Amino acid sequence: MGWSSTPWAELARAKLDHALPADQARLVEVQVGDARRLPELLADLSAQVDLVVTSPPYACDTGMIDKPAWQAGQPLCPKDTLNYSRDPANLGRARGEGWRAGIGEVLAGCAHLLRPGGLLVTVTKNTRRDGRLNDLAAATVQLTGQAGFEYLQHLVALHAAIRDGGLVARPSFWQLTQTRKARARGEPAHLVVHEDVLVFTKPLRVGAGA
Repeated sequence: MGWSSTPWAELARAKLDHALPADQARLVEVQVGDARRLPELLADLSAQVDLVVTSPPYACDTGMIDKPAWQAGQPLCPKDTLNYSRDPANLGRARGEGWRAGIGEVLAGCAHLLRPGGLLVTVTKNTRRDGRLNDLAAATVQLTGQAGFEYLQHLVALHAAIRDGGLVARPSFWQLTQTRKARARGEPAHLVVHEDVLVFTKPLRVGAGA
């Protein structure tokens, strides 16, 4: 199940037929709603879910790249795709403490849905903002702890090939352009070649966690 703005939910539905056999695709439900309100949206699933997998917004500018349009003189990312939504209240537009507060609500909602012993898996990627590293992995560990989870494991998901003991990056046009611009400004930026997969559990202990 996914919670997102309408265009992204429609895209998720469209992909089901390509990703799953028809009999399995029929079992998937895509919902649209504010992930900060999970206890309300999925009240019937309270403390019943075994696994929640989420990749929250990365607290940075993002959009769907349209390179052919850019080559034709149009914006690189269509405005409707920037930061997931034009709605200023969308969590994809949150930064700083606003982002932390919003993600904290999402994680508390995940704890509400999970059964004791259930697993939460998050996927994040460290970014740079104003020339500084934005360590989303560390922030996620801290926020999940505040939501009552116990930390289990940190996995590194490589987005690079391994050749002769070294990493060979496979950047997108956007990543390559942004890294070059940052270095031209004197910032010690490099191509991001991994994402962080963090695993947590809702404690079994009575009275512990959320």
